Parts: sequence; structure tokens; C-alpha cells
Amino acid sequence: MFKLEEQATELTSEHATQTEPLKTVKVRNCNITLLGTAHVSKASADKVQELIATGKYDAVAVELCPSRHKVIVNPDAMAKMDLFQVIKNGQASMVAASLALGAFQQRMAEQFNIEPGAEMRVAIKDAQAAKLPVLLIDREIGTTLKRIYRNVPWWKRFTLFAGLIESVISKEKFSATEIEKLKEGDVLESSFAQFAENEKDLFRPLISERDEYMSARLIKECNENNYQHILAVIGAGHLNGMVQQLETQSITNPEEKIAQLDTIPASSQWLKFIPWIIVALILTGFAIGFTRSPEIGTAMVVDWIVINGGLSALGAAIAFAHPLSILTAFLAAPLTSLNPTIGAGMVVAAVETYLRKPKVGDFNRLRADTTSLKGWWSNQVTRILLIFLFSTLGSAIGTYVAGFRIFEQLSSS
Repeated sequence: MFKLEEQATELTSEHATQTEPLKTVKVRNCNITLLGTAHVSKASADKVQELIATGKYDAVAVELCPSRHKVIVNPDAMAKMDLFQVIKNGQASMVAASLALGAFQQRMAEQFNIEPGAEMRVAIKDAQAAKLPVLLIDREIGTTLKRIYRNVPWWKRFTLFAGLIESVISKEKFSATEIEKLKEGDVLESSFAQFAENEKDLFRPLISERDEYMSARLIKECNENNYQHILAVIGAGHLNGMVQQLETQSITNPEEKIAQLDTIPASSQWLKFIPWIIVALILTGFAIGFTRSPEIGTAMVVDWIVINGGLSALGAAIAFAHPLSILTAFLAAPLTSLNPTIGAGMVVAAVETYLRKPKVGDFNRLRADTTSLKGWWSNQVTRILLIFLFSTLGSAIGTYVAGFRIFEQLSSS
């Protein structure tokens, strides 16, 4: 353990003696210099500063999407997030996943005593100071997360969620192997690699697709603007893949490639019908029960309310919801479970948001609070997200448990 911690401590000084990988590729009349950075290295930030200061470049591209760029240039933007709209638009799970990834990266930064994304911050700051355009070439993180979710078989998706939770609550230091990955990889890849059961399920949407996407964005910039020399600041894990894409000129239509990689794959058609099939079966069970006798039908309805509502309320209680929010979960879940277009979690989270609206301080503390399990429960923003997730999960489990209970009663009566 001492050796591992010592290696982590010496990481910054070790990188100071290394040369950051550079590769220049010509695309038509434009030179593109790709700088492979290590996000645990102060040397990478220094190299970015050194290159921009040469005055050789007329544009700086960074491995950021608009959302991540907004967080860097406007740290207070999170405080303006409309939590109710996030929940209403079905984005609560995605926001929670992004916060969990951010918590992992913050924990990594604290271990190495660095600022997350330091090389990107320097690139943006120095480019603006030199009056150079900043090109955001990465794909939206939300799109990447959704494509990862779609690429992973449905039975393995629970592993991803469990891994996100584990990445938040873990207090372990990074191992020697993990440190090597952090030196060479992409920040998102490093985050997911900590808990991916099968990294092959993640590689395509997480790395190779983004190699193609960022290459296409650079080609598009070269085609549409009169740039002579672009400096592209990217994670070292993308360097070889992007060099190959640019040198082989395999992307002949960058707009088409970007549109293709921005598309969210449709879920399997049969999965869309499952909730409606379950509702039809439940209602059929009620009808059969009342046909046999009012007592049997009434007992089924009571079981449905108690089990479904009870488990959803339990989920809300686990997340420390307001007592009225817990009561809302109990009353809403049995009804929303019979209407797949609205979930119990949405209703419960909306009530919680109304009763205990997050304060500006909750948003400002998000980065610090999400690095610990206690922080997720004490911060009202993340607690509302947990209330949404847990009450939804409780209702989903309740639907299946109550459904089996109903058909047990039918088979025994």
C-alpha cells in the first residue's frame, strides 16, 4: 500500500520529465496538431500553454462538448438548473449518472492534488487571451452516456448503475494499474473502466465512436473555415485513433458522420410493449377476481395498493424524503403503475421539489457533496434525484411482486 501511495504522490513530478505526445496531420490545406494530454498531469497543462504561446495556431480545438464547456467557463451554471424540468423531461437518471462520474473524477483529482480538466481550462483561457476561436469537438456527454446504455445488453445495465454507486462510495486509493490507465487514457474511459464488467461493451461508444466524431468535427472545421493550423487538445487515449482517422481520410462526409454518431439508437420494439402488457395482465387479473367474487377482487386491489405503494414509499423513505412525499409515493405508485406514460418517481420528486426547493448553496456544493455517500443524502439537489430513482425502483419492484401475488390468488381460488 505504501508503494502505491508513493507512486501516486510522485505522479506529477514524473510527468514533468515526460514529453507530451504530439502528432501533426494535414487535412487538405489545414494542418492539425493533435496534443495527447494526461488528465492527471500538470505537465499537460504546461504543454498546452507553451504551444499556444508560440503563435503558430489560428484555432484551438478541445475535447469538450457544449455541456462540459459550460461547466468549465461558468461554474455557477449548475445553480441555474431547473430541477423540475430535468425530472419532467426524463433526464434525472442521466443527471445523476453525470454527477456520479463527476464525483469519481473529483476523487481522482483530490488524490493527485490537481484541478479536474486543468489542461482544458488552460487551453480555453489562453486561446481566448490570444483571440483564437475555441472549437468544441467532442460529442455531448448525454448522447455518449445514452449510446453506452444502448450498447450494453439490458441484463448488464444494472452493473453500470451499481458501478456508478460504488465509484461514489469507494474510499480506496487508485492502484498502480489504475494510475497507468489514468496517465494514458480518456477521462470518461478511466471513470467507466473502474467498474465495467466487460470493457468491450463500452469501447465502441466511449472511445472509437468519439475518435470518429472528433475527427469528423475537425475535418468539418477545416472544410468550412480558412484555418491554416489547428491545435487539438485531446486525451492521450484518443490520439492514435484520431491520427488513423485523419491520415487514412476514411471520413469522406463529416456532416453525415456527425449526424450518425449523434443519433440515439432506438430501443428494441418489444421492450416498449412490456409495460402495457403488464398493465393489461394486472387489469385482467382484477376483472377475473371480481368476476369470481367481490371479496377476491377487493383483496387483489388492496394487495396492489399496499405492495406497490408501500415499496415506492419505502424507496422515498430510504432517500429521506419529506413525509408528504413519502405519502405521495404510497398513493401515486398504484395509479402510475397502471399508466406507463408517467412514473411514480416523477410525481414524488415533483412534490419533494415543491416542499423543499433546493437552495443556491445546494447547487454550489454539488461537486464536493457528490464525492461522499453522506453528501448525496444531505444535499437537497442530489437527494431529490435519489428520491426519484428509489421511488421509481420501489414502484417497479412492487408492480412485479404485486402482479405475482394477484395471480397466486387467482390460481388458489
